[in-house]
Amino acid sequence: MKGNQSAVLTTHGTSHASDLAARAAVVVDIAAKHAASVDANSKFPTAAFAAIREQRLLGIMVPRALGGEDADFSTVADVCYRLGQACSATAMIYAMHQVKVACLVRNGLEDPAIRELLARLAKEELLLASSTTEGIAGGNVRASEAPVIVDGDRFTLERRATCISYGEAADGIVTTARRTPDSPASDQVLVAVLKEDYSLTPSQTWDTFGMRGTCSEGYLLKVSARKGFIMSQPYERIHAESMVPSAHLFWGSAWAGIAASATSRAQAFIRHAMRNGNGQLPPGAAHLTVAQAKLRTVRGLLTSMLATFERIKDDSKALSSLDFQASIAMTKIEVSELAVAIVLETLRATGLSGYRNDNEFSVCRQLRDVLSSPIMIHNDRILGNLATPALMTPVPHGLCG
Repeated sequence: MKGNQSAVLTTHGTSHASDLAARAAVVVDIAAKHAASVDANSKFPTAAFAAIREQRLLGIMVPRALGGEDADFSTVADVCYRLGQACSATAMIYAMHQVKVACLVRNGLEDPAIRELLARLAKEELLLASSTTEGIAGGNVRASEAPVIVDGDRFTLERRATCISYGEAADGIVTTARRTPDSPASDQVLVAVLKEDYSLTPSQTWDTFGMRGTCSEGYLLKVSARKGFIMSQPYERIHAESMVPSAHLFWGSAWAGIAASATSRAQAFIRHAMRNGNGQLPPGAAHLTVAQAKLRTVRGLLTSMLATFERIKDDSKALSSLDFQASIAMTKIEVSELAVAIVLETLRATGLSGYRNDNEFSVCRQLRDVLSSPIMIHNDRILGNLATPALMTPVPHGLCG
């Protein structure tokens, strides 16, 4: 994996970004050593996250005033990309954690309890899990069944979560809920609580084709906590300004890293085949060219959207606009579909060697893991939600401007 660590997604050549890249490289080596075992045994990547904590990478988005490093989206995305080249589960768990942190940092600093939680996160390197799907709503994160029930300065919440990734290993959970028992499903709040304030009762196992190490079991989540841990900003705003951009950019970067890993293996296979074949290219060599071209496209999509987000990140109107919301959603769709296509190209480049599980050129794990990308959140659901905005968005008459 050391040969892959030079691939840098961010274009900001700052010393801080370089320092974080060096710290991430330490984790990459450890995560890569354990990736096959994590996958085969469907277990949480304990060794990788011990290294992540040692390198203090969980709290990098927290403001410096609260003990963090004020890392921007581009820097976090770069770490996700690097981790994706080593272990898909490690990358995805890290990405999901940072999505939650981004929501708290960008929308919760005016809430004293959230500031307190973020300070603890930065000091203790706490890992946050996400609970945004439940019951019949499935993957519709803009609808909640379970309400928060406020009683004085405390609240309770009982939520049947169909999926809480790495729930048992997490130190806290960030979850959506209906604002009151009488509120419509779309009137939501975001709640952030640490382990001492909730219990998890397993309700569904996690035996899947790929992303096995994310340990995304279902649970009955019961919360009893201080009212201050209900964020004051409405979830509608958090969703548009923080949840959607961070999820699509951080997840996308992890998927791009998986695709880069498979591409590196295909390149190594082609070189190996040429050395053992008197310089003759193997039959599938052309597919490496296609994989590399598509990987450049993916990286371009991500870096372009990261630059766009960084430019408008403090403009609520721009973040909530139909144009940006459609663009960021389509970035997710395009990156996820291309990531799958890239790994399939590497399979054709490597042939039977890539199809086997028992050699250094295998891309089986990468393929199984990356196939989760179009259904997390399902691309068809996203496209369906974009139908109305597409009708309202004018078609440009010129190429520039």
